[in-house]
Amino acid sequence: MGPAAGSGVVIRAAAVGLVLVGIALAPPLAAALRPLRERVASVGAAASAGSWGDEHAFFKRDENDIGPYSWNITGTYKGSWTFAGATNGSSRFLEFVESKGDSVLELLSTPTKISGVHYVQGSITFHDVIDNAHDGGVAQIRLEGVYIWPFRQLRMVANSGADGEPLQEEDYFLSNPYHLLRIFSSQVFQESSEEKNQRKNSLTYDMEKHCNTEIAAKVVRVSSNPNDGEHEKYRLEGLVESPAVDDDGECFSPILLNATSLNVEVYYNKAVNYTLMVTFISFLQVLLLIRQMEHSNTQSGAAKVSILMIGQQAIMDAYLCLLHLTAGILVESLFNAFATAAFFKFVVFSIFEMRYLLAIWKASRPLNSGEGWEIMRRELSVLYSRFYGILLGGILLMYELHNFLRPLLLLMYSFWVPQIITNVIRDTRKPLHPQYILGMTVTRLAIPLYIFGCPNNFMRIEPDKKWCIAVTVFMGIQAAVLLLQHYLGSRCFIPRQILPEKYCYHRKVEDNTNQPIDCVICMTTIDLTQRTSEYMVAPCEHIFHSGCLQRWMDIKMECPTCRRSLPPA
Repeated sequence: MGPAAGSGVVIRAAAVGLVLVGIALAPPLAAALRPLRERVASVGAAASAGSWGDEHAFFKRDENDIGPYSWNITGTYKGSWTFAGATNGSSRFLEFVESKGDSVLELLSTPTKISGVHYVQGSITFHDVIDNAHDGGVAQIRLEGVYIWPFRQLRMVANSGADGEPLQEEDYFLSNPYHLLRIFSSQVFQESSEEKNQRKNSLTYDMEKHCNTEIAAKVVRVSSNPNDGEHEKYRLEGLVESPAVDDDGECFSPILLNATSLNVEVYYNKAVNYTLMVTFISFLQVLLLIRQMEHSNTQSGAAKVSILMIGQQAIMDAYLCLLHLTAGILVESLFNAFATAAFFKFVVFSIFEMRYLLAIWKASRPLNSGEGWEIMRRELSVLYSRFYGILLGGILLMYELHNFLRPLLLLMYSFWVPQIITNVIRDTRKPLHPQYILGMTVTRLAIPLYIFGCPNNFMRIEPDKKWCIAVTVFMGIQAAVLLLQHYLGSRCFIPRQILPEKYCYHRKVEDNTNQPIDCVICMTTIDLTQRTSEYMVAPCEHIFHSGCLQRWMDIKMECPTCRRSLPPA
């Protein structure tokens, strides 16, 4: 058998295989593949050397590329699009005012029983194809088709008008973590239920209903960079056409498409690096919490700390734990990484922060000698029920107010405000350690700044610089106020005219008995002839050295002699 005869057998086998696949998939697919090559001749000049109008181009192959394996084109492709003509000549969709922009394809290739033929599902997203007032400037079309790998040819169609409702986005890419996390992040951080309803009435939905989109592309393997490792990179070069369902002209003019596959390993590395960052941050927060608990290890010190401040941070860590655990369950291949981050967040809020929350509650409640265990257990039940009730209520609130998620996050990051207010009301002295203030401020900012500020974050969320600047400035102001209260006094920024009258411990005492007075704390004599700053007089008229009583008040806010409550110094 000569080379010509062999080539003829291969061509006939490929043609028969294509027909069988077309019959097996759906009538619209076979019907759409026929007119594709007939109409493409009109734009052959625009496609230059890679013209799809050439009948031999479909069967042309590079003998050096043929191997005993098939190329797996599953993945995400990013590139650009441009109209083959100068502008869009469509009379149906006048919103197509741009002539070029970015494009994203997501493909899932599945081998069929026919050798060399793969069934392909996917979607193509055109950015900047329409005015930003419509659908945010984005048009997305869901596709299906065949990939004939010996000839490096990809044929895909979208024909939703004849078959009813278009396919749902969740029906695709169930094995693609890159796409799954994009869906997860869009549902959690961006897209609300109202936006989903608006999408059904959008231009994209109208296009899927009234247009038959057809793609003819050639797959070319691109030389990989050393950083890509064993990952194979592919480039798609082709033409997108969209005749109307009712044969009433074209929905939009032919579009030239050029896209290159993304390295999923790079995406995996980004996700793993993110979870390592979260794990490291959680470890730092544990150390900072231990430092703060040592700083306020007395009853008086714990009573100075706001229970709302610690409770709000515990709720934030609980939400982060749930989010990371959900992401790990959604993307099975990244479960270990996200589960580790979720575990450390669970340790932070369930062990350390809840323990500190309980210590603050015990320090702030009055002591009753006749109190029984049943009363204490009942109060503890109320405390825990309030915490978890607020936790679940916050989830429902964020679900209902999904459109205002960023303002809600800004509200959650006001956790220093209760402590600032508590300091002013109680006039407390140094309730928080400066390292705890600065460390928590920085570590709490790391995750939101990565999600909303990093342009190459693995969740594919568009950066929001204004929100990042706002949350950074807001947190910085709170930390600055706390540091001023620590070093200059809790009420240093409040005018004296509006401050309530404060008890003065350094008042003059007249000694008429001429008998020495001993400090019951250090058991030494107090010299009342010295300056008033050397001794302090309690409201109950008991006298102590200034340093002795201040150290005592850091432990207990009661008189060492008569156990009467003491006002702040």
